[in-house]
Amino acid sequence: MQAKINSFFKPSSSSSSSSSIIAASVTSDTDDGLAVWEQKRNSIVNTYQRRSAISDRSEALKKVSSSSSSSAPKDLKKKRNYTQFHLELGQSDFLLRHCAVCGVKYAPGDEIDEKNHQGFHKIFMNGIPFKGWQNERAFTMPLVNKNRIVVVSDNASPAHRNKVQEVVKLMEVELGEDWILHQHCKVYLFVSSQRISGCLVAEPIKEAFKLIAPPDDERQIKKESSSSPSTSIQFGNIVLQREVSKRCRASDDRLDNGALVCEEEAKPAICGIRAIWVSPSNRRKGIATLLLDTTRESFCNNGCMLEKSQLAFSQPSSMGRSFGFNYFGTSSFLVYKAP
Repeated sequence: MQAKINSFFKPSSSSSSSSSIIAASVTSDTDDGLAVWEQKRNSIVNTYQRRSAISDRSEALKKVSSSSSSSAPKDLKKKRNYTQFHLELGQSDFLLRHCAVCGVKYAPGDEIDEKNHQGFHKIFMNGIPFKGWQNERAFTMPLVNKNRIVVVSDNASPAHRNKVQEVVKLMEVELGEDWILHQHCKVYLFVSSQRISGCLVAEPIKEAFKLIAPPDDERQIKKESSSSPSTSIQFGNIVLQREVSKRCRASDDRLDNGALVCEEEAKPAICGIRAIWVSPSNRRKGIATLLLDTTRESFCNNGCMLEKSQLAFSQPSSMGRSFGFNYFGTSSFLVYKAP
């Protein structure tokens, strides 16, 4: 029990003696406790046990393998987002770039996008890679080495038809989609240096209509045929041969007016040329003319050669009209509406 507060102010003899005894006992207890505490405070006991090096390495490897196995699958399964943000500060390469030659849009600076564009651009300019087939029907060119024209008919194998579809998709970049090919067409592929650099799609027809040509076209043809300049120049014993390149009439107003005016009376025709395409790097080399001549020779199964008057173009563009002007010798050739 705690003593009353009065005992602190008026100590009695009995209380003083008892308190002195208690204080002595407390001081003796505290002195013993402090001594023991100081002894324990200054003594630190560490126990060590020798372990083998093999067990330590095995345990360390287990810890490393367990930590890597627990964290690795999470990093592999987690889809990381590498979205790159750009600041538009007026730079020219900020938006998608449009290739004026092949028509592909790509992001400049993106390695994958630029690589895909370079691959397609090369195919568009030079043609589709083609090593050939074992059972192909081909016509070799007598004047050009290692070049041939492969014919793919409507009853060809699926592998041949798949290759034709690949070529048609490349043609659709310039000529439009979903009209070039159907199941009754014959396809002529011009192969050069293991690449398909030209294609002609033909179909059987019964009639066509003759274009009405302006009178200026006929006068121009007569003038060019009568006044053909000499292609050779002689200096003493040296003769230099000049190469004449045909000028494209696609920019001529007479052929690029957009309107096709035909005669009302239909003319008989046998072969309809749905589309002709030549890769840009191989144009102006006579490939389209070779394709048309081969079509005239092999389109009919009886082996007879078609006349030029039995061919018809399907709604030609300005470049098609210019080519027909040069091939037929007149701008009033046959045209038809492709179904």
